[in-house]
Amino acid sequence: MIKKISLLFVCFLTVSLAYSQVKPTPIAHPDAPQEERSPEDGGPFMEFESLTVDYGTIDQHSEPLRLLKFENTGDEPLVITNAKGSCGCTVPVWPKEPIMPGESADIEIRYATNRVGPFTKTVKFTTNETSNAPQHVIKVTGKVLKVEEEESVPSTEPTMLSPGGGK
Repeated sequence: MIKKISLLFVCFLTVSLAYSQVKPTPIAHPDAPQEERSPEDGGPFMEFESLTVDYGTIDQHSEPLRLLKFENTGDEPLVITNAKGSCGCTVPVWPKEPIMPGESADIEIRYATNRVGPFTKTVKFTTNETSNAPQHVIKVTGKVLKVEEEESVPSTEPTMLSPGGGK
């Protein structure tokens, strides 16, 4: 019995020590102000044309692609190390090669326009910028309206097998 209690205590202690070593990473809210940096701080600096991608009001199954333009206004090459949408319906595609100082590039943002209703999503970009939190949060908003589909199968006339016309 004492061996079981001792073993349980050792397991508890091991788990406690393992979790005490993990430093939680803060999660930035998309509306929270991003860390103030400027190109004069040195290193790469990612500057967006806009921090919001607004789809506006669109029809269901409309073009899902929007482009987000940015520029490296720093003095070193900028590398986007990761980009992730807040859900699987928002997918970013970013340049994998370094963006040289003074160069601009586009990021593709695709939203699943088959989903009906208003939406607000985010896309987070992690870069090699030299700040404490080299992460940018872009808001993706819009509203998808349901499109009434035309009847693809014509109604049939009454037959011997379906006297009600198939309805």
